[in-house]
Amino acid sequence: MKIYVPGDSAAISVGADDVAAAIASKVVGATVIRNGSRGALWLEPMVEVETADGRFAYGPVTADDIDSLIAADFINAGKHALSLGATEEIPWLATQERVTFNRVGLIDPLSLADYEAHGGLVGLRRALSLSNAQIIEEVTESGLRGRGGAGFPAGIKWKTVAGAVSEQKYICANADEGDSGTFADRMLIEGDPFTLIEGMTIAAIAVGATQGYVYLRSEYPYAIKILQKAIYIAHAFGWLGSSVLGSHHSFELKIRVGAGSYVCGEETAMLESIEGKRGVVRAKPPLPALEGLFGMPTVINNVLTLSSVPAVLADGAAAYKSRGVGRSLGTQVFQLAGNVKQGGIVEKAFGITIDEVVHGYGGGTLSGAPIRAVQIGGPLGAYFPADKFQTSLDYESMISAGGMLGHGGIVVFDESVDLAAQARFAMAFCALESCGKCTPCRIGSTRGVETIDLIIQGVQVEENKKLLLDLCEVMTDGSLCAMGGLTPMPVKSAMLNFPEDFTGEVNRR
Repeated sequence: MKIYVPGDSAAISVGADDVAAAIASKVVGATVIRNGSRGALWLEPMVEVETADGRFAYGPVTADDIDSLIAADFINAGKHALSLGATEEIPWLATQERVTFNRVGLIDPLSLADYEAHGGLVGLRRALSLSNAQIIEEVTESGLRGRGGAGFPAGIKWKTVAGAVSEQKYICANADEGDSGTFADRMLIEGDPFTLIEGMTIAAIAVGATQGYVYLRSEYPYAIKILQKAIYIAHAFGWLGSSVLGSHHSFELKIRVGAGSYVCGEETAMLESIEGKRGVVRAKPPLPALEGLFGMPTVINNVLTLSSVPAVLADGAAAYKSRGVGRSLGTQVFQLAGNVKQGGIVEKAFGITIDEVVHGYGGGTLSGAPIRAVQIGGPLGAYFPADKFQTSLDYESMISAGGMLGHGGIVVFDESVDLAAQARFAMAFCALESCGKCTPCRIGSTRGVETIDLIIQGVQVEENKKLLLDLCEVMTDGSLCAMGGLTPMPVKSAMLNFPEDFTGEVNRR
């Protein structure tokens, strides 16, 4: 008798540990498995029971509900007020296209047997039968692009590193998931860590690297714990170490824990931090692909990018790129947060609209008030009004609409939001998190806060709005990295799409 209770930190935060303990103590003969979350966060803790007819779900469950669930014979899918039916038939889940998140919520995250039973290691074993060039060609042909925000083709980056001549090369997974409203990296590591390890191992074989690092933020203690255990298990299995699955390839993997700096999500600042230095952005060139970690050629990819690689190798490039639109191929893991009724993970092919995500999957606002704005792409992403909700969520369409897809985070705001205050937050956030290396970012963000304050106070509003736009132009063109270069995006989008919030009047609306 298997009963699944998520060990994901979001589920734990709303009582999943108490639910698991109550089931273990009251349901005789039950094996409680701490799986990853399915991503329907408003239903957590979501308990699943395995029956002859598949898994059935109940949620959100509290420890106090266990007695009534037992009385309703929930272990045999008995009816209860918290019944959600067959898990795979829950509409919110059934209509998704899960590729990267295919195993998350299905398996015990630390069971290699579970992992292999659900398609794990197929991609790696195939990679071991191919040449370096063939692996890179497969990844390139799939159209896989960086899921961290930049959208750079993964295969091209790998080819550059593979072609570099060096005695040592590195693979770095950027898991410093600092954007507001994003949590996909954490959920994947907590729910299916072997997928990331497999993707990194394939990348290492492709480019000739023997050492990998996962730069994982300190704010994710459960993810750190689970990933470290997964690395130990992979070593014991003969997957990691001097002979990857009995081959001539060697690959070692370590975790480096970040110290809470947002700018260390930028690839070169991350490298500095891994090396034990202050997290400051490096000037480019040279590119990290040629002179990266400790001055050696380095592949730097986001967690979702690397975790998509096993599916590309297992199913082939054609299968992966059969989804999506234009140059945005495959699937994107969207993360719904903010004032939203049904927050969580939505994995769909590129091309779904903003409206389909925030209303179709999100169900509108939690407050019940109309959605006034959504911010896409983290704290430096653009604010979109309701009349732009038909915009396609793909890299090119988002850029054309004056925004960016970023890491796929979507934060929802209802009609009570003050966009001038949100624009101020962007500049204040930049001032706080700037590494301080370049003047446009360090000083520009501080001046930006002051200028927006004057606009809000009604001081020379038109003059200061013009000054603010000039300042945004300088920051965009003159900043060393995306920290200062993208800060103007939320500011300008708020001014353009919500001009009524920048009049300087006390009661603007």
